[in-house]
Amino acid sequence: MARTIIAALFQSLDGIASDPFNFQFDSFDQEMGEWMTTAIGGVDDCVLGRVTYQEWENHWPNHTEGEDAPFANFINSTPKHIASTTLSQFGLRWENSTLIQGDLADFVRDITAGEGGKIAIEGSMSIARQLVGANLVDELTMAIHPVVAGSGRSLFEGGTTTRLTLKDVQQTSKGNLLATYGPFAG
Repeated sequence: MARTIIAALFQSLDGIASDPFNFQFDSFDQEMGEWMTTAIGGVDDCVLGRVTYQEWENHWPNHTEGEDAPFANFINSTPKHIASTTLSQFGLRWENSTLIQGDLADFVRDITAGEGGKIAIEGSMSIARQLVGANLVDELTMAIHPVVAGSGRSLFEGGTTTRLTLKDVQQTSKGNLLATYGPFAG
């Protein structure tokens, strides 16, 4: 049985998905935390792009206590596969990190054919965009915050038309929408 590829990203009402820490802080609620805990359950491999790796490699190892501890402990201990054409394996200092060799889509097809649990695309907009475009993402959840960010990059900026099927939608107490999509069902 093939492994499941999941991606979950934060987004504003105007479609901005970059730098969510600039707009999500006052709309994050208990249901969002529960959703995040559920989302990482059963994940035993992560795929990250270079930008996310470089932003997170010095942050998460230092946040293993307090409210960030559940995610920090998850991301620090889970094997991380890094998609980059500029980093080298020797430059990856974060525990459990390896550089993807070759084509990203081919790597993902190979890893999904193996044994294990879910594979999560963590934070990386370009990786999520590429893999959704290649029809390799089984579940894409957009956590849509009730805010207009005003500027930034969207997840599918510069992409091609890709049809998806809505699988589930939930509303949280602070008005966030958790919309989960899957491959187009025709």
